[in-house]
Amino acid sequence: MTAPGDETHSTSLDLTEPERVDARSAAEIEEDLRSRLLRPGPTDRLWGWLGPLVVTAIAAVLRLVDLNHPTRLIFDETYYVKQAYSLLVLGYEGEWEGEGVNDRFKVGDFSDLSSDPDYVVHPQVGKWLIALGLRLFGADNGAGWRFSAAVAGAATVLVLARLTRRLTGSTLLGCAAGLLLAVDGLHFTGSRIGLLDVFLGFFVIAALAAVLVDREQTRRRLARAAAADLAERGDGRLTDPWGPRTGMRWWLVLAGVLLGLGGGVKWSAIYALAVFGILVVVWDLCARRAIGARLWFGGGVFRGGVPAFLSLVPVAALTYVAGWFSWFATPGGYLRQWAADQLAQNGTVPRSWLPNALNSLWEYHLRAWDFHNGLDSEHNYEAHPAGWILQVRPTSFYWESPVEGDCGSDRCIQAITSLGNPVVWWLGALALLVVLWMAVVRRDWRGWVALAGYAAVYLPWFAYAHRTIFTFYAIALAPYVALTLVLAIAWLGGLLPPLHGRARRPGELPAPEPAGDDALPADAAEDPDADAADADADAAGDDADEVGDADEAARTRRVGWTALAVVCLLAVAAFVYFWPVWTGETISYENWRSHMWLPSWI
Repeated sequence: MTAPGDETHSTSLDLTEPERVDARSAAEIEEDLRSRLLRPGPTDRLWGWLGPLVVTAIAAVLRLVDLNHPTRLIFDETYYVKQAYSLLVLGYEGEWEGEGVNDRFKVGDFSDLSSDPDYVVHPQVGKWLIALGLRLFGADNGAGWRFSAAVAGAATVLVLARLTRRLTGSTLLGCAAGLLLAVDGLHFTGSRIGLLDVFLGFFVIAALAAVLVDREQTRRRLARAAAADLAERGDGRLTDPWGPRTGMRWWLVLAGVLLGLGGGVKWSAIYALAVFGILVVVWDLCARRAIGARLWFGGGVFRGGVPAFLSLVPVAALTYVAGWFSWFATPGGYLRQWAADQLAQNGTVPRSWLPNALNSLWEYHLRAWDFHNGLDSEHNYEAHPAGWILQVRPTSFYWESPVEGDCGSDRCIQAITSLGNPVVWWLGALALLVVLWMAVVRRDWRGWVALAGYAAVYLPWFAYAHRTIFTFYAIALAPYVALTLVLAIAWLGGLLPPLHGRARRPGELPAPEPAGDDALPADAAEDPDADAADADADAAGDDADEVGDADEAARTRRVGWTALAVVCLLAVAAFVYFWPVWTGETISYENWRSHMWLPSWI
């Protein structure tokens, strides 16, 4: 039986009594929960924007300079640029008829465009973005054809820098990732040509950035609501075993819009929708478990997963369909009247439950799907996705030989090879192994963010390795290569902040103070002076260990920052070296061959 006055020494709790086992305030509990759910973010708000904007400005200048060269349509610009012009004129993609169409197009003669619909297999959003440049600068020059791609490329650098800053807590690391992307040759050349992939890459990484913001906001709301509940009850248990509701998740809605726009550029954005959706649900499960929700799995699925699904998937689907607005608005588009024609001719139509316009769009998609899966014609620059991360077989966007000019040789050429910066991609392949270890073995969620990018825009291509595909599809992967490289260096170099501090779980009491003679070892109770001396010695030893650990951590960080600086300098040097074959400068054939380090690059 406990004597009066000894209650504070009791180490047992009778939870059947209405006794408060946690007397902390809501603010204290919220701080405790936040330490479990979130790590402190960067506080340099001004530099956090200025730094990424400076890197973005550098990327924009590099991408916009001499954008009119080459002065003719190159590579697949012959499809997308002309289709973009057709959208401006007809509202749908019309057929271009006659020989020498491209030669007349580049000088502003668009008379070859007919009103007959053309069968195209990519949606219209990316081509509408190209059309914006045509509207601003004209359709008879390279600046008009490529301006929107250059802007999207520079904007991707900004998003990556800010995303990396949010992920790592360091503006400098964010700027480093942005710089590595700015000087990557694959992304650079993809930003200076009227193709679709740079738009796809922008929308996907912007969606991932929105998902990261949602993660932080949702966890803040979860911590605040759980803290208020726990403080009111005082028994260390949440009222709702599923955990609190977190309200409307507008950043996920934005992510859904962005992924719908990405799908409106290329269908492959659907894989990002699936991967990011899984990421959101797993994060919600972990968060509800961390706050002590008893039925955390059910709460994660129904309180987190279902609202996340509704915020992402229907929004993305509606946005995607809206991207076909001009096809719906004009009667002359390819298969636009298919359902109505079937009804007029046969009296019936497959999927008659659908409105005619949507049914016609569905039929369009079925035929495009058959085309994508059946595309197996041989091409000189086709490349298996296994070689993309090492840039084994880059794509030649432009080749002109011979050309007039003084290049110091009898044979002058111009070439644009969509080759990734070897420093970024080859070191990025090694960094991928580090980040895999970081994510799988060390269970660091920041590594999973980078891996989610690979899973969203790279791994699905292995399912289509049987068809004709190219390395330039990896333009959308380039931001995650840069992110992975920075993450790996930062993790190995001790530049990342800890994930969270040790905090007590809701309802967990501080360790009880020992009572009576149990407070001291037997020999110390007999000789207080000896105990004091031992305690001083232990404290001195602990201080020495802490100082030694701090010195070691500081040395590791210095090595980490040095390694990151060296990698960035090497990447910039490689960018300068490969500039002639990334921009189509007039150089000698021998000079061009000296840049082709591997036989497979030719």
